[in-house]
Amino acid sequence: MNKKFLLKAAALMPDLTHQKVTLQDNKVLDQGESVVYDFGDHYVGTVTIDFGWAGSPQDAPALVKIKFSEIAYEVDEDTTDYNGWISKGWIQEELIHIDALPCKLKLKRRYAFRYVKIEAVALSQKYSLIINKLTADTVTSAPEFVPVVGNTPLEKKIDKIALRTMRECMQYEFEDGPKRDRRLWLGDLRLQAITNYCTYKHNDLVKRCLYLFAGTADKNGNISACVFTKPKVLPDDTYMFDYSLLFIPTLLDYLNATGDKQTATELLPLALKQLELAKAQFDGDIVRDSDKLGWCFLDWNLALNKQCGAQAVYIYCAKAAVKLCERLDKDCKAIKLDIEAKTKAAIDTFYDKQKGLFVSGADKQVSYAANIWMCLAHVFGEKERAELLDRLKYYDGAVKLVTPYAYHHYIQALVECRKSIDAHDIILSYWGKMAELGADTFYELFNPENPDESPYGSRAANSYCHAWSCTPSYFLRKYF
Repeated sequence: MNKKFLLKAAALMPDLTHQKVTLQDNKVLDQGESVVYDFGDHYVGTVTIDFGWAGSPQDAPALVKIKFSEIAYEVDEDTTDYNGWISKGWIQEELIHIDALPCKLKLKRRYAFRYVKIEAVALSQKYSLIINKLTADTVTSAPEFVPVVGNTPLEKKIDKIALRTMRECMQYEFEDGPKRDRRLWLGDLRLQAITNYCTYKHNDLVKRCLYLFAGTADKNGNISACVFTKPKVLPDDTYMFDYSLLFIPTLLDYLNATGDKQTATELLPLALKQLELAKAQFDGDIVRDSDKLGWCFLDWNLALNKQCGAQAVYIYCAKAAVKLCERLDKDCKAIKLDIEAKTKAAIDTFYDKQKGLFVSGADKQVSYAANIWMCLAHVFGEKERAELLDRLKYYDGAVKLVTPYAYHHYIQALVECRKSIDAHDIILSYWGKMAELGADTFYELFNPENPDESPYGSRAANSYCHAWSCTPSYFLRKYF
């Protein structure tokens, strides 16, 4: 742990903006009855419920179940038999005894929600439960609301939802999701940061997050995929090939957006260290394949082979390192030679000339993720990349994308080879479909062909407000 870096992160701790949202009611519930409250939009914060009673004096505790839901389907979903591999502890349900009524029940936990369901599980025959009002104390570290942009009603709707998604995830750091996992992930940070630079412009929050990652690197310089900040700052013991490397372009984007050479210079050695550490996973100039879940992320499609995509991410990040060094007047000749070698090896090993596409792993898998990252790494020129993406679009059997994170990179690859119409169509069809289904914020995972899909074994564990899905606000401002 680098105490100097962590002190800098602590000095950049933001203040939270609080807003009270109150729903008045005088709903009377008898045992077994329930009521659902709709706050009208997605919120993050704590909730206080003002309970009363009617009838005879309270002769037994009131047993009340309170459920918080981000989207409508969650409200009545039975989670009793939940068996997903993500902890059931993330499901936002509380079972509480109230010994004395009336009572102002202030729930200490922070929730992410639009809907609140209250059920009178057990009372007695002598009294009824009254719900007088609910008050949400909502929190964010985002500045004032950003004006919505868009040339059409659908664009404006998508931008509004994306901005809301971003805002809800801006807390004491950029969280990946306010429902789950509620911590700082590097892949999410990179996309939140570029969106922040053209929307909320809370650049000190990005700087704080960079120092949190830098301050929690291990003794060898390995940067963790995510960082916990409560009850104290700790790195997770999850290390991912692509996420560690993405610290480099995240730092470059910060430098380009802010001109803060002091921070970039201070963090440059650690950024370059990620390239050195990543080389340990290569045999010669080709990255080793691995069947270990999570060794490299790219996307949440569990069928995806990661080898080719990992090679492309390395080349992409090495090129970002060159740009960083050039901006800071540092020598980068060795990195340029390494890029040449890794690029040649990538083309020789992974490019299938007959298909005109990159393949991955022993089974020569064709996937969107691998080919998109090879395009982002600019292993071919602009014309060749455009033709490759055309072939990919019509290749039957290519492993598809399932997360807004992966779709972001697809759109970026398209706009970089002047296929802006295709890129724009994907924004409208992919994020627009979530908007059509009633999203107030954009989801962690969304497969249009299977909206109920979950990588966790149950959609009850899915996050419906997730940081990496906020980038339509970036694309609409920068390109459209």
